[in-house]
Amino acid sequence: MNSPEQRQEPTTAEAPAGFKAGFVAVLGLPNAGKSTLVNALVGRKVAIVSPRPQTTRSRILGIVNRPRAQIVLVDTPGIHLPRNALGRMMVEEIERGTEGVDLAAYMVDATRDFGPEDVRALERVRRFSGPAFLLLNKIDRIEKARLLPLIELYRQQREWAEVLPISALTGEGLDVLERLLIDYLPEAPPYFPTDQFTDQPERFLAAEIIREKAMLLTRQEVPYSIAVVIDRYEEAERRVHIQATILVEREGQRGILIGRQGAMIKKIGTLAREELEWLLGTKVFLELYVKVQPDWRDNPAVVSHLDWRRQFERLSRE
Repeated sequence: MNSPEQRQEPTTAEAPAGFKAGFVAVLGLPNAGKSTLVNALVGRKVAIVSPRPQTTRSRILGIVNRPRAQIVLVDTPGIHLPRNALGRMMVEEIERGTEGVDLAAYMVDATRDFGPEDVRALERVRRFSGPAFLLLNKIDRIEKARLLPLIELYRQQREWAEVLPISALTGEGLDVLERLLIDYLPEAPPYFPTDQFTDQPERFLAAEIIREKAMLLTRQEVPYSIAVVIDRYEEAERRVHIQATILVEREGQRGILIGRQGAMIKKIGTLAREELEWLLGTKVFLELYVKVQPDWRDNPAVVSHLDWRRQFERLSRE
């Protein structure tokens, strides 16, 4: 497992002359499509995705390896006003996600109207002193005539190095985006081995996949109240044994997650196990439990336990 520090020392691997490598912070409001973009550029799933805002809670690195470049994308939580310990941790993750990066990519949901939350988010982006791209996402869902006024509106907010209409979902414009990102990166050897696609430990990825399935299968307030703790992660020769606890805040939410005669928790487990087997390339034995932890989102101790980097830092100090 890598150190949790975002800016790694370059690897000692030889790189061809003119090789480029660097870090790109991906910023935006909740549900702008940041994780979808990171997954699309990496070419495999490194960040969970759901229609719910604020699905991403910790910064996640997605590593794009090309013959003459390595782009390290830093997926960050959506920019928002924090209302509890979880929200405060997410804001800290955004701040950490922009530390030492070479470039920022600010994503906008082009289907939304500009509002007060955009003003607050752009205040954060203006504090970044390096070059920044403006990415107008979800252009597959709007009339093209809407783009020019939107671009002009955002040009009044900040100087952008590049302005690109894209669709992270369909892939439209991503080839141009990738080329321009590489153009702006400095010449440097790769920061990670060229066969690595993320910095996440597999147990954290397992927790995220379980949370994603639980969020997708539940509704109303339940998805926002879900956290997943990995109690056991054991690798054997031909399978991985994972035992996980899904935390919720109220007894009623626990009932929803378990479902009638255990039907819901079984469905969550099946979907999570199937995807984990595909990602890990081995059989997975998955045990799921549901526990009520009242108001866990406002409990700093619980929130800190959910972030693997903070756990790593705590263990390193002990």
